[in-house]
Amino acid sequence: MNRDLLNALEEIQTPITGSAIEEFLPVSGGCIHEAWKIKLSNGKELFAKTGTKQSWGMFLAETEGLRELKRWANPALLVIPEPIALEKIGNQAILILPWLKLQAGNQTSLGKGLAQLHKASANKNPGKFGWESHGFIGAGPQPGGWETTWGECFIRLRLYPQLELATQWGLDANCSKSSLLPLIPYLNSHNPSPSIVHGDLWSGNAFTHSDGRGVLIDPATWWADREVDIAMTKMFGGFSNEFYKGYESEWPLPDHASKRIDLYNFYHLLNHANLFGGSYKNQCFKFLNTLKSKLS
Repeated sequence: MNRDLLNALEEIQTPITGSAIEEFLPVSGGCIHEAWKIKLSNGKELFAKTGTKQSWGMFLAETEGLRELKRWANPALLVIPEPIALEKIGNQAILILPWLKLQAGNQTSLGKGLAQLHKASANKNPGKFGWESHGFIGAGPQPGGWETTWGECFIRLRLYPQLELATQWGLDANCSKSSLLPLIPYLNSHNPSPSIVHGDLWSGNAFTHSDGRGVLIDPATWWADREVDIAMTKMFGGFSNEFYKGYESEWPLPDHASKRIDLYNFYHLLNHANLFGGSYKNQCFKFLNTLKSKLS
């Protein structure tokens, strides 16, 4: 973080106003952007993300997502950091959040809290799937828009846009779209209720607070089948048996949920292939080939 940015932070109307910045230390947690711990002269500690001015849209989507998660979360079980400030300063953007004390610990509260968040939002859902504005899944695009059925939403709003991007590395989008069409009625027959989901729930975005509560950060929030969150927890691992037991104790998953895991994680495979290439591309081809053989 450069000195001009620090001076500007002390002058504009943010929670830092009126306090001197005593320390600013680089920390881990910035996979896409730089991350910092800020210590103020009044004793407060803050977490900050900085990036170029092009990062503003990503920071805005994160801010909206965190506030939506917080709206439905039970604070006795889940900590969702409340965005403190989002600013453009010169050619940089900065998002300021509370500094959280995290630890490795039991994930029961994390599982229970996620289930309660899913259930509370499902009980007051908008009757449609999607999100009102364009957002991001990691650094990739997550288009906004709405569909009244789950199959149409997941296939047309999530998979199709990623398939279009995948044409850049050799995937035949038109052929792949045709292969996915039969999955629309399949997902519609599943008929889930819309729930607010985290949307990017790998272990790097879920923690245990020092007080034992679960913590969720860096969401890609939308109204979806709650199973998409559980599916992603199994994509890279890192979630304990206590997490799944805690979830099931609050809102058990429906029968055959395990059969939808690979389909839901195909969205993330495509996004990773589009962003990083490598073995993710081969995994996408493998999924599509397996799907075609099952449907033939």
